[in-house]
Amino acid sequence: MLADSDTRWKWGALTARRLAGTTAGPAEPAGFVLRGRATPTARQLAETGAAATAPREVTGAEFLRAVRDAETRGEGYDVLVLALVGGTVRAVLQGLADLALSRRPVIVTGYVGVVYEKLTDGLLLRHGADVVLANSRHDAERFRAVYEGVGAAADAVVEAALPFLGGAPYTPLAGRDTLVFAAQPSVPATRAERAYVLRRLIGHARLHPGREVLLKLRSKPGEHTTHLEEYPYQKLVRDLAPPPNFRLVYGHMGEILDRTDLLVTVSSTAALEALHRRVPTAILTDLGVREALGNHHFVGSGLLTSFDRLDKGAVPEPDGTWLARQGVASDSPYEAAFDAARERVAELLARPSLPPITPYYTAETAPGYLPGILARHRLDVTAPEPRDSGLRRIVREAARGAYRHGVQRVAPVVRRLGEL
Repeated sequence: MLADSDTRWKWGALTARRLAGTTAGPAEPAGFVLRGRATPTARQLAETGAAATAPREVTGAEFLRAVRDAETRGEGYDVLVLALVGGTVRAVLQGLADLALSRRPVIVTGYVGVVYEKLTDGLLLRHGADVVLANSRHDAERFRAVYEGVGAAADAVVEAALPFLGGAPYTPLAGRDTLVFAAQPSVPATRAERAYVLRRLIGHARLHPGREVLLKLRSKPGEHTTHLEEYPYQKLVRDLAPPPNFRLVYGHMGEILDRTDLLVTVSSTAALEALHRRVPTAILTDLGVREALGNHHFVGSGLLTSFDRLDKGAVPEPDGTWLARQGVASDSPYEAAFDAARERVAELLARPSLPPITPYYTAETAPGYLPGILARHRLDVTAPEPRDSGLRRIVREAARGAYRHGVQRVAPVVRRLGEL
């Protein structure tokens, strides 16, 4: 399994286990994380709770070499789960095709959560994988419509579910009243909007001194996630004076939900985790219902509300039909959600040989787009493999730290100066 961020590592590792029909034990996936801007730290990987074994950090070319060398040793991988952004999936597909393996692995990919942006481009970049997992009936219908609409084969689309749903159903606890806001690194994006959310959360805590208000954060300063976080809440809160019942928290989302009485967010996938467990959930409309925020995905859910209403004690009631289409309230057991995917993988593995990888984006269909995608990733497995000495690792970590400092500290200051 190859991932390029903490959230995709969580999705990929758990998806690999679901496909193997188990959640622990001998099905522990061989894990790789892609070296790049969003490479997760050891703390971030541990917080996902997705795997017991630390992954190997690699470049794209190093990953392809590992696949090639495994086959050479007679230990070739049966299934590859690509938990990557769309452009990287397309580049890895090209790299795997160029390896010309005698028996290539079954290739599985998909999305880590709510698909609210780049639906068409992201899907077409993933086309060519043997299995494109959809996390709900709603997504499966949309995915097939895109592929069929451009004349591409849609048989790879398989309806499943988010692999990390689970946990005990919500049970109120006498004396406990906890509101959790699930933060996102890039939604909302501007400093003013993020400061607004923070002020309203702190204001809510002051209005309800008996309620614990927790701001659940994805990363600590200096760490990166799937999306760039330009204005971390940890920094914005320094200018405020929150009351004692307001706190910043980290940790595994499932464990946080164990003590949550109301989950509030703009559009985080954590909302689907909460809804699966029947935790009361609210999607904010304060900043509008906009595609850029992703909360348009929840139109029809019955969950859209505002801080003004939450301050008055209102709790939204979810729409059952909407929930069922999102795969969080199905009419069959949750584990059955992966039956079709397991059957599809088993059927492919049983074939004498797999067909060639045939993506939609090729030199013929996208000659002005695909070369740039492939060039950015430079997946040349024929280039000499660099020696990974201790000094090289130290230099690489220092360079990554300098890059993160530049992106998170220096770049925002330069942009603000440019606006003067």
